[in-house]
Amino acid sequence: MKFYDCVSAPSPRRVRIFIAEKGLDIPTVHMDLRAGEHLTEAFRAKNPRCTVPVLELDDGTCLWETVAICDYLESVYPQPPLMGRTAKERAQVLMWNSRIEADGFMGVAEYFRNSSPGFRNRAITGAANFEQIAALAERGRKRIDLFFIELDKRFNETPFVVGDAYMMPDITALVVVDFALRLKVPLPQQSAALKAWHERVSSRPSAAA
Repeated sequence: MKFYDCVSAPSPRRVRIFIAEKGLDIPTVHMDLRAGEHLTEAFRAKNPRCTVPVLELDDGTCLWETVAICDYLESVYPQPPLMGRTAKERAQVLMWNSRIEADGFMGVAEYFRNSSPGFRNRAITGAANFEQIAALAERGRKRIDLFFIELDKRFNETPFVVGDAYMMPDITALVVVDFALRLKVPLPQQSAALKAWHERVSSRPSAAA
């Protein structure tokens, strides 16, 4: 296998954390997105969407969606379980991960890609170019605030996103929160449960991936 990564991008970090939690050692190709390496014909042949992460399998098959990559790794390396230990828990993992992606990850992406000067013509990931829309940046900022409030409510009910174990939704939420903090979007002042969870998961060795 070969993992195509970019250390500054949030999506590949989700896979890096997943790989670290599994204790795997997968050869990595570091992509320079600023230099446009993801837009070359050679990389398009691996992923027509021109995005990272990508996991290239030994037979040449390329997986280029984060959850698909993690699901494959879970199937091949089931321990420790990060996608659910039972059928019910797996369904909950997928449900919560999808919600965190839609409400949190996309909210941060909407804010960042429509406000950062470096993405003036790249407001949406992928092969096509899209202009920034200031109103979407404002909406994205509001979505982040609401997401933090909802996440704090969840952690008042349970220590991790899905019950008592650290799993894929926690990885996704950690990356979302850290990316928002990197953009100077603070956690709400009244969010003790969210802050406690963030401190707890940030102390895991995999968080440094």
